[in-house]
Amino acid sequence: MTPSTAYSRDLGDELRHLRETCTGLSGNRLAVKLGWDLSKVSTVEHGKARASEIDLIQYLSMCGKDIDFVNDFKRRYRYAFDEYFVQVSGNLRTVAMAESTATTITSYSPQSIPGLVQTPEYADGLYRMTGLVTEDRIPTLVQFRTDRQAILRRHDRPSCLFYIHEHALQLRVGSSLIMEDQYARLLFDTHTIRIVPADAPMAATGCVLWEYEKSRPIVFSETNLAKVFVQDPAAIARTRLLFDRLGEVALSAEQSRSKLAEYVSRPREELDDSGPHLAY
Repeated sequence: MTPSTAYSRDLGDELRHLRETCTGLSGNRLAVKLGWDLSKVSTVEHGKARASEIDLIQYLSMCGKDIDFVNDFKRRYRYAFDEYFVQVSGNLRTVAMAESTATTITSYSPQSIPGLVQTPEYADGLYRMTGLVTEDRIPTLVQFRTDRQAILRRHDRPSCLFYIHEHALQLRVGSSLIMEDQYARLLFDTHTIRIVPADAPMAATGCVLWEYEKSRPIVFSETNLAKVFVQDPAAIARTRLLFDRLGEVALSAEQSRSKLAEYVSRPREELDDSGPHLAY
């Protein structure tokens, strides 16, 4: 069986949603109507097996979808099981699904605070920095980022380790009050945060490693223009080496808390004057 990917599980879930909203049928009942094996609908909807072109046409036709919808879905589905997959930055669904089902999340952020531990005000400032997001879209993006953080409050929340380069702490986003709140959020967060010292020569590109109980790990990286999902075993191995290296040079969790406490306790004037600025 072809190993599932973040995108195959996303598109499979999209099919499940179509079945439920458009037909009202259970997976087994739809399988009977299509003449499929009873387990086939489940494996396709969970992204565990690649549906053929005929399978997709039959499934989507049963959901009442026209030829334009079918062709668009087939176009997207063509890349569902690729080990390297690039997605436009505006697509938020695949990231949310991949992140929410992970059992372990390890990330490295060299230039900004990780999204899962950003305050809303800090996130707002970052979106304004890029200039690539229209003003009216920023509140929606900030709310989405805030909603994603709910996974950290679940009873079965993933185990998280955030490596944050000190350069990210030194970039002032918005006002000094926003930075104070952001530093305090990091200091009192219950998840493990390790600071990479400013003088540590580390990779400039950040990444996230999502690990799962029954699926292959995924390396995720994004820019202002695109999101990249990778499940190539060699790339996973290289990413693990990066995190091994980060583990060697980063401050311990306790030392990181002390470092964050220094930033929290800095006078307001010093926060206003230190480091590169990113104002509204």
